[in-house]
Amino acid sequence: MSDFTGLNLSKPLIKALNDIGFTEPTPVQEMAFPVIMSGKDAVGIAQTGTGKTFAYLLPVLRWLTYSEQRQPRVLIIVPTRELVVQVVNEIEKLTKYMTVRCLGVYGASNINIQKQKVYDGLDILVATPGRMIDLTLSRTLQFSSIKKLVIDEVDEMLNLGFRAQLLQILESLPAKRQNILFSATLNEDVEAMIEKYFNAPEYIEVISRGTPLAKIIQEVYHVPNFYTKVNLLKWLLLHEKDFNKVLLFVRNKKVADELEKELENDFPGMVGIIHSNKSQPNRFKAVKLFQEGTHRLLIATDVIARGLDLKDVTHVINFDAPKDANSYLHRIGRTGRADKAGSAISFFNEAEQEIQKAIEALMNKKITVLDVPSGVEISDELTKDEMPVKRDKNLKKLKKIIVPNGAFHEKKEKNKKVNLGGKRRQEKKRRLEEKYISKRKV
Repeated sequence: MSDFTGLNLSKPLIKALNDIGFTEPTPVQEMAFPVIMSGKDAVGIAQTGTGKTFAYLLPVLRWLTYSEQRQPRVLIIVPTRELVVQVVNEIEKLTKYMTVRCLGVYGASNINIQKQKVYDGLDILVATPGRMIDLTLSRTLQFSSIKKLVIDEVDEMLNLGFRAQLLQILESLPAKRQNILFSATLNEDVEAMIEKYFNAPEYIEVISRGTPLAKIIQEVYHVPNFYTKVNLLKWLLLHEKDFNKVLLFVRNKKVADELEKELENDFPGMVGIIHSNKSQPNRFKAVKLFQEGTHRLLIATDVIARGLDLKDVTHVINFDAPKDANSYLHRIGRTGRADKAGSAISFFNEAEQEIQKAIEALMNKKITVLDVPSGVEISDELTKDEMPVKRDKNLKKLKKIIVPNGAFHEKKEKNKKVNLGGKRRQEKKRRLEEKYISKRKV
């Protein structure tokens, strides 16, 4: 198909796509459109960067008609606040020439303002699971009018601990609805959810799972420790001029903060950071400055590895190995988007090379190993987490000896007296003894 006209889109949608500069549908968009338009439940599986968001938005918006009712007819659930903002932005672009009321809601923001906007009326609600539950508990949001449910990156929602909220939402929705799910991968938990709540869904699988994106050059350096990784990163940023927009992934918030401190003096005003401990305004600001090119490097945990559409990322760097091979594919999918070339570079220490083997097995492809440049200092310094734990094998466990807290004191004389009871008790005892003696004499 050469352009969007073959999808039977409305004129307002075609005009909006032309304004955006999109002239041809991606394979997943082309395959998903007729399935979703038919009203069938749909499960889309496609690699990151293939246009999944438009794949479900285009048919949903084509179906949506003008209405003045208050409660939403389309519900879109996403895992993160950043993805809420991104999906709402895409909807606003596509509905430039349409009358569509859309709202995005997420936690750590004023719920009273969101309640008022829901009460005022909307057609599409984009939300994280937790905030959606909050709005339903207040009775402001009701599900009775929902006709289409879209779940985006459902496996990531489960990883982030939204299982209970997601199941609660699915149980509360009207039975007659269309279910649409899009993700880069499916695991057993997701497939069990589909089996229970979806009605004979049609699967749309563009690329088999585990296949790497063809336009991404993948390379790896074998680096011994944290500080050598820092030295290598600094060397690349100083000597490789095409490292214009670099997204760097670390394993946790602690490493992200430590790395930012290491880089701030050498690259002032060029480094941003985003993770779950950062406030929402700071997270949005970091993404904005990176998108605009103010920040050359964005340090991130996997909180934004899924779904977030970062434009023109030249390089993805895995400073630390991801938790599994699938997460690696999600990370590197931030580059090489929209048919552009990209580069993914990994810094793996000896322990992380085991994950490299798993990644290569999943992709059925070897990652090119590069030599560490001669100008990079190999550090012997280790972080606390990297220091080996020393244990004395000859040290036997000792039984716990319970020692009294206080010293032993001899009882005072007055405390040695035996309690013989009161005077009445003693008199009664005396009479009984006398009666017993008198009987014996008789």
